[in-house]
Amino acid sequence: MSLRKISALLTVLVINISAPASSDGANPAAPDSVEKLNQIPAVVVESPVFKPAADSYFSLNLLSAFPEDLEVSDYCTDLLHIFGQRYVAYVNCLVPAARPVKVCQSCFASYGSLMEIYTNISSDQMGPGNVSCRDSLLRSDRLMLVYLLYNNLMDIWTTSGCTYCVANGFQSLTNDTLYFMSALNQSLACFEKYQQQGNHSELCKECKNTYRSLNELYGRMEKNNTLCIDTEDAMNVTRRLWSKSFNCSFPREETVPVIAVSSFMLFLPIIFYLSSFLHSEQKKRKLIHPKRAKSNTSLMNIQDKFS
Repeated sequence: MSLRKISALLTVLVINISAPASSDGANPAAPDSVEKLNQIPAVVVESPVFKPAADSYFSLNLLSAFPEDLEVSDYCTDLLHIFGQRYVAYVNCLVPAARPVKVCQSCFASYGSLMEIYTNISSDQMGPGNVSCRDSLLRSDRLMLVYLLYNNLMDIWTTSGCTYCVANGFQSLTNDTLYFMSALNQSLACFEKYQQQGNHSELCKECKNTYRSLNELYGRMEKNNTLCIDTEDAMNVTRRLWSKSFNCSFPREETVPVIAVSSFMLFLPIIFYLSSFLHSEQKKRKLIHPKRAKSNTSLMNIQDKFS
């Protein structure tokens, strides 16, 4: 006899035993409830979807012993466990680094560890017992959850441009990034020093050189394509502090030659027309002078004849 039939018979016996006891009570609706309960085993037994509680309990226990789980070796299971730990560590690092943005300088070590374990999982190299975990962990189902999880975090790393701020091997930040952070700390320290005094005009005067040097360094890094999201966000925040919070500004040196060239181009047509006018006046004088001289000589000749 199958387990399903046994459970059905037990349910019927329980209901039949409880029916007389309930009929002795004062509840007038007991016979109706008994009839409804008598209908339940038939539905549960015959339905391929709904199963009794006892049957469901045993089926859930059997799921952990399915032969398909034997396809994943202990070595691959260990790699999957390590991947989960490092994935959680990287996500826990990203969340506090979201604002202000420090995803590159704070989380490059945890991302390097995650990338290392994923490389081991996706590699063709055989592990202990000549076992490769790429097919069993990455390609065994349509969802490909391990690949999907890692690809999402890799998109964050790529979009942030962290490769421009982190040295090869995920050991440390690049020298350019470290130098920028040092210059940034100098400017922020100067801001904090004079901000406490409440005199923003003094802040604009004393911190002008350090802020100018920071801007020039940022411009060179921008030309060399060595910026990541950390440096971009830090510079944007610093510029907002300088211009909006402290109302500081300084004229750029490159505007002087621009103004000079613009002024020259503005007055160039005036100079051209003025020179043309003067030159034409000189030509008129030269043309009139010989005619006057000729007329005078002819007049003298006529007077000589008459005389």
